[in-house]
Amino acid sequence: MKVYNTLTRKKEELKPIEEGVVKIYVCGPTVYNFFHIGNARPFVVFDTLRRYLEYRGYKVKFVQNFTDVDDKIINRAREEKLTAQQVSEKYIEEYYKDAAALNVRKADVHPKVSEHIPEIVDFVNTLVDKGYAYEVNGDVYFSTRKFPEYGKLSKQNIEDLESGARIAVDEIKEDPLDFALWKAQKEDDEIAWDSPWGKGRPGWHIECSAMSKKHLGDTIDIHAGGQDLQFPHHENEIAQSECCNGAPFANYWMHNGYITIDNEKMSKSKGNFFTVRDILKEYDGEVMRFFLLSGHYRSPINFSDALMEQAKAGLGRMETAKETLKHLIANGSGDMTDEEKQLLASYDKYRQEFIDAMEDDLNTADAISAIFELITAINTAVKDGAGKEFAEGCLELLMELATVVGLLQKEEDETVDDEIQALVDERQEARKAKNFARADEIRDLLKEKGITLKDTPQGVQIIKE
Repeated sequence: MKVYNTLTRKKEELKPIEEGVVKIYVCGPTVYNFFHIGNARPFVVFDTLRRYLEYRGYKVKFVQNFTDVDDKIINRAREEKLTAQQVSEKYIEEYYKDAAALNVRKADVHPKVSEHIPEIVDFVNTLVDKGYAYEVNGDVYFSTRKFPEYGKLSKQNIEDLESGARIAVDEIKEDPLDFALWKAQKEDDEIAWDSPWGKGRPGWHIECSAMSKKHLGDTIDIHAGGQDLQFPHHENEIAQSECCNGAPFANYWMHNGYITIDNEKMSKSKGNFFTVRDILKEYDGEVMRFFLLSGHYRSPINFSDALMEQAKAGLGRMETAKETLKHLIANGSGDMTDEEKQLLASYDKYRQEFIDAMEDDLNTADAISAIFELITAINTAVKDGAGKEFAEGCLELLMELATVVGLLQKEEDETVDDEIQALVDERQEARKAKNFARADEIRDLLKEKGITLKDTPQGVQIIKE
């Protein structure tokens, strides 16, 4: 497999540190609100990377943090008259609900900042002891200029950064480029812990370095997140981790592209800011996942109603293929003919097309195209019906590929209530009696109730919209 490494700006063959094992750290949400569509993209993309690597036989150690100590959480706690912990716990639970709707699996570990304070204090202490950090009035800052490679991820040189740097009024750091590792407590209601520098809390960047070190080791295979985190967050992680550990932090850096809303940057002030919870009121979570994977992860994508409707239609086509095969399995019989065996074996080419796309820097757009080519071939083969064993083989392959990209995972409720079943039976009797006017009338009535009927050699197929 080749992945695009932001650090080198080129595609490289993925070679894990430990054979057969891939260690991945993904930056998670700051839990003070529901997460938005922009946050959802890395969650879905790197969940898909994990699924694919597992599909190819790797053991994946997948860590995604929760930032549960942050100024935004403190401010939200004041607004809602709650403690910072109550706010973060509330939105962690909401994260799990929305992530599940998108078929994003839980990480192996979801570390929280509040549960790693000793590790963070030790990490900062090591940087101070090594001369890479300094304390002023309870704040601890990293000396950026002491790391000569600073800027290597974002490809910025320190002179350019210096010209744009400013020191905030309340900061007393030695250099505008230095960043906070530990912040002294300013107000009594701020969440804080004891440390060698007095009561305070971690700076933003230090948490990922400390938690990655604890759960995955000094050097990891892949560090991933949104493009917006390249600088300064990931740049600062590299600096502090490599100075603390004396080893490379991550061998591969993967970043997904931005999402625009109707071709404009998402912004609360523009009124085009959408949480996943908002979108789930209009669209199923799998539709959103389909949309997020329909473009290459490094390319910018535009979110709009029109594109979501396209995603809904595309996923609907996949779901129809699945339901058709399930209907054939439930109502068909018979072993495969030699011709069907040859036909099913020929579908291996679609699996290979799928794998080739995913091996090329996780090209989910082309991988999904390969699934649609498979569906076209299956639809052609079963248009006049098919035996049970052949349908089972087709469904198995379809689900194998769809599961890798986290689609078609929802099991539909296949029960039909008595009223609907009575209408279906009445329509069948009307057709037998050649009362086609009544049969059409019942079909239209069922259509209004979200039920489509498809007549097959194996009997009538009931499709719920």
